[in-house]
Amino acid sequence: MFNAEQLAFANALRKDTMVERLGITYIPSPPGTFAATMPVDARTFQPMGLLHGGATAALAETLGSMGSAMLVDLDKFAVVGIELNANHIKGVRSGVVTATGTVLHKGRTTHVWDIRVNNEQGELVAVCRLTNVVITKKP
Repeated sequence: MFNAEQLAFANALRKDTMVERLGITYIPSPPGTFAATMPVDARTFQPMGLLHGGATAALAETLGSMGSAMLVDLDKFAVVGIELNANHIKGVRSGVVTATGTVLHKGRTTHVWDIRVNNEQGELVAVCRLTNVVITKKP
């Protein structure tokens, strides 16, 4: 969905944010999708040593929000997440998870993303749905 220049732009915006601290990185993905990875380590664990559901939700919202931001004219518009749903299916103790998002609806004022999170073995870890609102920037 996005070219190398757009991925570099998205990755540059991570600096000094939670996105960078969680180790989330935007990666190339199949046409019609947008993807990012996140390590499963001390930064993203819950106390039982599993991937924290909140970290998974942060990955999904990060992916979908940046995806929507790259679909609008950022000089005129901003994108804000307004609803996130996450169903956690499988625990992960180590490695890297990959979130892959597809736009289900790209309207003038709202975008809806379907986001699947998989472990390194390709197993489904979580299914997420994100709704973003596109707002006009004030002059």
